[in-house]
Amino acid sequence: MPETENFADLSLDPPVRGFLHRAVGLSNGLVLTHGAGANCQTPLLRALADAFAAAGFTVLRCNLPFRQLRRFGPPRPGDAARDREGLRNAVAGLRKLAPGRIYLGGHSYGGRQATMLCAEAPELADGLLLLSYPLHPPRKPEQLRTQHFPALRTPALFVHGTRDPFGSIEEMQSALKLVPGRTVLVRVEGAGHDLGFKGKAQSEALPGQVLAAFTGEFPPES
Repeated sequence: MPETENFADLSLDPPVRGFLHRAVGLSNGLVLTHGAGANCQTPLLRALADAFAAAGFTVLRCNLPFRQLRRFGPPRPGDAARDREGLRNAVAGLRKLAPGRIYLGGHSYGGRQATMLCAEAPELADGLLLLSYPLHPPRKPEQLRTQHFPALRTPALFVHGTRDPFGSIEEMQSALKLVPGRTVLVRVEGAGHDLGFKGKAQSEALPGQVLAAFTGEFPPES
């Protein structure tokens, strides 16, 4: 298993803080970040980072700027723009360590910020890994978070549970028609917004399922 080490680049504003799963040899890179109520230490992100690193990706799982400032609680309304700049800086930091393609991913809020950033800067990343995209708040399907979708041209893999209250599979399929870039939707049967990683209970199959789907859409460079 590739080694995991603390990572910090305090020369950037916002700074980048997290954990680096360094693959052996030349590699592609993946930035992974968390949802609104979590941090980069969630079992889901750690399991995915381990799986991707074992497959030859250098993975940076990092805390968004709002979480660096506050250990608990969701982001505030004014945090989103700075969180996106934090992701931009994380990609820049990872480019110094991984000479191949760079991908950007996140769970829920983190994934949403990644899509918004790439809609503004499509050249930033070679692809997106979006875990439980929060299509709308629970029980509020009219409040869609798709305003930027028509500008999203970065290829994206969406991983979504069939019991996610933030959007059904059918709602996701409809929303992805707004995206001009290539999209793939991976269903996780019976999973909610946590994708089967809740408390101590973890889905052993999910990391391999996500990795296989991702490398199928974004084959490693030969």
